[in-house]
Amino acid sequence: MLIQAEGLWKVFETVGGRVEALKGIDLNISESETLAVVGVSGSGKSTLLHILGTLEHPSEGEVSFSGKNIFSKNDRDIAAFRNSEIGFVFQFHYLLPEFSALENVMMPCLINGIDSEQARERAEEILGKVGLEKRLEHRPGELSGGEQQRVAIARAVVLKPKVILADEPTGNLDKETGESILDLFLMLKDEYGITSVLVTHNMEIANRLNRRIRLSDGKIVDAN
Repeated sequence: MLIQAEGLWKVFETVGGRVEALKGIDLNISESETLAVVGVSGSGKSTLLHILGTLEHPSEGEVSFSGKNIFSKNDRDIAAFRNSEIGFVFQFHYLLPEFSALENVMMPCLINGIDSEQARERAEEILGKVGLEKRLEHRPGELSGGEQQRVAIARAVVLKPKVILADEPTGNLDKETGESILDLFLMLKDEYGITSVLVTHNMEIANRLNRRIRLSDGKIVDAN
């Protein structure tokens, strides 16, 4: 078991009062699994993803990676873990517009202290895997929406993390392009053994993954 979440609650105190975004979530995710998280807006999907990715702390409960409670660590160690073991892909790619596709993908390597030559080799390899070997020097504004998302996926996996967490990664793409992006996640599972957790409204995509859970009002109401 790669990820175990037990009794996750997330409460936000707002001007309008107390908001319970998650209400006692229990969830196990196996190594190399592809999991879809579905549900209407406001059901808690993104909050769950952020906690699994250690971007937010739960109000109550634990998240364990390979049996170790990640939130028992200090903030510096949590950040180091997140940078090395988790890749993020969002609906908006958040690429740096002034840098090329290659430079965008090199960035996580350079931040983690990998020398520029090795960073370039890694970035070129993974951009080739996602079909962009001929677009290395193009900036984001010179790429299509699907190509930009491929660069974002390459950036997320260039350090070969154990898990990718994706929040509506095909939300801004047409059906054909969205399916090709999903094919990439499945390829990453087969080739690198990377676990993928995708938040999506697209049931066609959800049904192609190993498993899906449905959230409603901060609770898991269906799992199959």
